[in-house]
Amino acid sequence: MRKLFIVVVVVIVLAIIGGGVWWYMGNSAPETRTTVSYMCADNKSLTATYIEKAGVAPTVGPNGEPVPTGSVALSLSDGRAISLPQTISGSGIRYANTNETFVFWSKGNGAFIEEGATAASTTQTYAGCITVAGDPTGRLPQVYSDPMGGFSIRYPAGYAAAEIIGHNVYAAGEQDMGVTLAIPSSMATGTNLAPDSGVSVQMLQNTPQCDATAFFPDRSDLHSTSVTEGGTTYSFATSSDAGAGNIYEETVYAIPGSNPCIGVHYFVHSMQIGNYPKGMVHAFDRVGLLGQFDIIRRSLTVGQ
Repeated sequence: MRKLFIVVVVVIVLAIIGGGVWWYMGNSAPETRTTVSYMCADNKSLTATYIEKAGVAPTVGPNGEPVPTGSVALSLSDGRAISLPQTISGSGIRYANTNETFVFWSKGNGAFIEEGATAASTTQTYAGCITVAGDPTGRLPQVYSDPMGGFSIRYPAGYAAAEIIGHNVYAAGEQDMGVTLAIPSSMATGTNLAPDSGVSVQMLQNTPQCDATAFFPDRSDLHSTSVTEGGTTYSFATSSDAGAGNIYEETVYAIPGSNPCIGVHYFVHSMQIGNYPKGMVHAFDRVGLLGQFDIIRRSLTVGQ
C-alpha cells in the first residue's frame, strides 16, 4: 500500500512538472514582434504590432484544422488599444475577439477593421488601410495616403501635395489619377530650376500592359528597360525635350502587373542657364534633386 501511494505521488508530481514545463514553454517562448503603421480612409490611422511565438505549434480546431497561435496589438487613432488573437482565415491574416464583434484583417500591404454589436452586424470602421513606409532618416516626415488608389508615399517637408483626379492627359480613354508632390519654391529660388518640378504617383486605367512607356503616349520611339532596386522591379523609361530656353526631363518608374498601372513620374523643368545675365542665378543641383526624388519613390507602398 505504501509503495502504491509513493507511485501515485510520483505520477502526480511528474504531471505537475510536465504541465508547468508545457505552460512555461508556451508562455515564455521567444517572441517575434513586427510593428506596422497604416493610414486609412477618413483620415484614420492605426499601428499594428504582429506577435509570433517561436516554436509553439498551432492548436487543433473542432474540425481538425490548425488554429494559429499569433496575436496582434492594435493602437487606433481614436485612442483605443486592443489586443486580439489570430484566428483561422481562408485569405489574408485574421484576428478577432471572442464573440467576433471586432475583427482585424491584414493582407499584403492592406488592412481593415470590422466592428458591430454582434458578429452578424459588423461593418468596416477602419477601411482602405495602407502600410506606411518607415522614415529612419527623418527626411520624409509627411505622408500622403490614397485608400481608393491603394497606395501611400512619404515626402519631405515643404513639398506640396495635390491630388490628380480624372485628368485626360494621356492616351484616349485613359484616366490619370494619383498625387503630385511639387518641390517647395525655395528650392528653385536663385537657380535655373522651375518651381513646377516634382514627383507624382500616377495611375492609368485600362492599360493593357503596365509599362513605363504608357506614360509617354506621344513618344512611340521610347523603349523601357527593367530595373530592380530594393527587391522591387520597375519598368523604366526617360524622356527629355527643350524649347524656347526651357528644358524638360521626365523619368517614369512603373510597377509591372499593377492594376491600375502605377508609375512614379519625375518631372524636372529648368531653363537654359546661358539665357540669364551672368551671375544672376546658379545651376541647380540636378544630382541632389534626383537623389531626393529617388528617396521619395522608395517610400511608395502599394496595397494588395
